[in-house]
Amino acid sequence: MAGPQTSIPLAANVLGLVPQIWRNWRTKKTDGLPGLMVMMWASASVPFGVYAIVQNFNIPLQIQPQCFGFLSLVCWGQTLVYHSGWRVWTTTLTVGVLAIIFGGLEALFICVLRGPYARGVAWPLTLMAIIASIILALGLIPPYFELAKRKGRVIGIDFIFLTVDWSGAFFSLMALVAQNTFDYLGGTLYIICLLLELGIFVSQLSWLYRTRRIRRLAKKAGKTYDEYVADGSNPIETKRPEAGDTKLQINEHETDSPESTHETPKRPENCISKEPKASTDLRDFSAVDLENSLQRVEQ
Repeated sequence: MAGPQTSIPLAANVLGLVPQIWRNWRTKKTDGLPGLMVMMWASASVPFGVYAIVQNFNIPLQIQPQCFGFLSLVCWGQTLVYHSGWRVWTTTLTVGVLAIIFGGLEALFICVLRGPYARGVAWPLTLMAIIASIILALGLIPPYFELAKRKGRVIGIDFIFLTVDWSGAFFSLMALVAQNTFDYLGGTLYIICLLLELGIFVSQLSWLYRTRRIRRLAKKAGKTYDEYVADGSNPIETKRPEAGDTKLQINEHETDSPESTHETPKRPENCISKEPKASTDLRDFSAVDLENSLQRVEQ
């Protein structure tokens, strides 16, 4: 894995983390920004630094991993203060101790690997670069758990930071393509980073499209999306009566059938007209008529 291609995403991350840290400090919120992501990036700076220093890159390339790791630790400390509620001095002490540990590990690996590399044994240093690249790529997985919690909405991640970081991975991939021999390991890792970061963009665009009507109504009401939804003004998310809700069924029955609210008055028994007993009178009338007919026949 060539040195310049390895350093390009680091430079992009260093530039991108500055607006992310500024956003966290300005809003005093880190909701949606996974602390695990920036911690993994901080730990990835250790093997990246070993790789750059042992290969004796120029000074800016050797400093980049150190700056990247320090800014990642600062960003991780912000998640502890703003999201987890840690005290500032406790967070500062924790970040300082981790920075010393990471620096000590980096110095140890540099001393151990510099001798074998000078004797032509390069595979331990290559392994360092592979481990660092894998950790850097795995750090992009935790944001997807945050997206799942918020139905695809991106919160807490600065899009300037994400754009710069994606650009760094893209130009690194293009640099690999322009080489005489393509580094398949580095190319695969850059492609994974590109796809994972592109997925975050697509998730946000999808959420914006799905909530366009609600956001339009919230804007007309002079509220933010969160305020509008919290007030229960969302017509799409109104709860419909379920089939098993007996209370709702009773209320619907009472409101939908006005006849049920007014009982039909019963007629009193003494006002009910009794029908005449016509069966006996009809039998008597038929007998008299039969006798008259027989007398006429005899005459």
